[in-house]
Amino acid sequence: MNERWAIVAVLAGGRGSRLGGGKARAVLGGQALITYPLSAAREAGLEAIVVAKRSSRLPSLAGRVRYEPEQPEHPLTGVVRALEYARERGAGGAVLIACDMPLVTPGLLRWLAELPGAAMVQLEGRPEPALARVRSSHLPQLRASLLAEKSLGAAIVELEPKIVDERDLRAFGAPEELCFNVNRPEDLERAALLLARRLR
Repeated sequence: MNERWAIVAVLAGGRGSRLGGGKARAVLGGQALITYPLSAAREAGLEAIVVAKRSSRLPSLAGRVRYEPEQPEHPLTGVVRALEYARERGAGGAVLIACDMPLVTPGLLRWLAELPGAAMVQLEGRPEPALARVRSSHLPQLRASLLAEKSLGAAIVELEPKIVDERDLRAFGAPEELCFNVNRPEDLERAALLLARRLR
C-alpha cells in the first residue's frame, strides 16, 4: 500500500433537499455541479471516484460511481465506502470533497493527497469535514464512528488530523472560495459569479 498516494472521493450521497434534490446535477455554468471537483481532481493528476447511493440523482458519470448502502443516511457511509475502494486500489487514503464544492483548486487537492496522515480544513475556526484527508488505515475507526452515529466532523477530529487553516489555504486561492459550498439556488448564482471572476 502506498501511504503517500490518495484517491479523491467526491461525496454525493446526500439528499440536497435545500436545492430541490439532485444537488450533484444542479447546473452551474452550463455543467453539472459535481463535474467541478471531478475536473479539479483530473487536473491534479489524481484518480477520482463519486460515492453515492443507487437512488442518488446523478448525471452520467461513465463508471466513476462507487455505491454506498442506502442506509444509514449519513456522510460517514460514503466515507467508509471511499476508503474501502482506496484500500482495494492500494492507495494510502482518500481526499474527501463534497459534490457541492465547485471552487476547490487542483493544487489544493494535490497537496492534501500528498499529506502523510489525516487532515481537515478549518475556516475561521469552523471545521470543514467535507474537505479532508483520511487514511485507509482509519477504516476500522470510521466504521465504529458510523455505528456510533457520530458526526462526520467528530469522527475526523478523533483521527487527530492536521488542521489546514487559512494560512495553508491561501497558497491555493481565497480560503472562503475554496470552502464555498452550494446549498441553495442563490449559492449557485454566487458560485457562477466567482467562477466568472476567476476567468477574467
